[in-house]
Amino acid sequence: MRALKTILIILGSLIALWLVLSLMGPKDSHLERSTVIKASPNTIFEYIRFLKNQDEWGVWYKMDPNAKYELVGEDGTVGAKRTWDGQVVRQGAQTIVALEQDKSVKADLEFGPMLGHGSLDLTPQGDSTKVSWSMRMEIPFIFRAAALFMANDEGARDFEGGLANLKTICEAKQVEMDKASVPTFAIAVSEWPAKLYVGKREVVKWDDMKAFFTKHFGENMATVTKVGVQPAGSPSGVFFEWSEKDRTADLIAGIPVPLDARSKLKGSDLYEMPASKVLSLDYYGGYSGTAGAHMAMDKYIQDNHLTHHTNVVEEYITDPGQEPDSTKWLTRITYLVK
Repeated sequence: MRALKTILIILGSLIALWLVLSLMGPKDSHLERSTVIKASPNTIFEYIRFLKNQDEWGVWYKMDPNAKYELVGEDGTVGAKRTWDGQVVRQGAQTIVALEQDKSVKADLEFGPMLGHGSLDLTPQGDSTKVSWSMRMEIPFIFRAAALFMANDEGARDFEGGLANLKTICEAKQVEMDKASVPTFAIAVSEWPAKLYVGKREVVKWDDMKAFFTKHFGENMATVTKVGVQPAGSPSGVFFEWSEKDRTADLIAGIPVPLDARSKLKGSDLYEMPASKVLSLDYYGGYSGTAGAHMAMDKYIQDNHLTHHTNVVEEYITDPGQEPDSTKWLTRITYLVK
């Protein structure tokens, strides 16, 4: 009888301790990891909104490939629910509760008696997207004592592994989509001699480029005319770098002149472009539509195992002041390659 009483006292003390610790324990837990994926928000969103795709990028399916899954509702839409039951993953469910196009996917989660909320959030970063994956779990009172002593290392590894898989898959998808959307141009291969341009190299914001070209083409043409030098071609944008992240361009608004005109242009800003093998194409249209031409050039360089170096040149052959129809404006785009 005394032994039973002792056991009951010990059990009571343990239960009391557990209750005290449960009062001290957290009511919920939060886990978040992120990665940067070189793909558009739309490419990623159109993949992650489907619950079934988690079999490809999530890590849990591979942990328990024999688990049974069931989808209720239309996948990729609010209200779609997927349940699972397996030896490793146990029982659970995920229900899409909110979709914000190209921005986020939110879901309610069930892991046995525990409820949670998950979110995948997309933030554009230049030509890439930051993907943040977070989950908040509500911890039932009886489990809060245990939560005091549990680390979330395993969950963090699962998130990191899943995001790594997502990065690989979405970047591959983006490459294929970019290839499919590239317009076709006739690209000519030739050799350019060294060329001399009058113009000062500056880093310019994209929004300021139109004003920059207007100002400097006028000033540089005046410089050339003043010393009696005949231009060797059309006004040209000579580009050294194009930053999607900073939305800037490192360039010269240059007037091409003969190499032997250097002596007449002492004191002027000059840039000598090296002789090189080049790729050239003709683009007709407004200046805001040249992106497709540059994509075609990038694809040609990649497909033919070439390397771009030093400069990209846009020769503005048609004067918009003389031709009001922008569909007739000719821009010759040239890449130096090796």
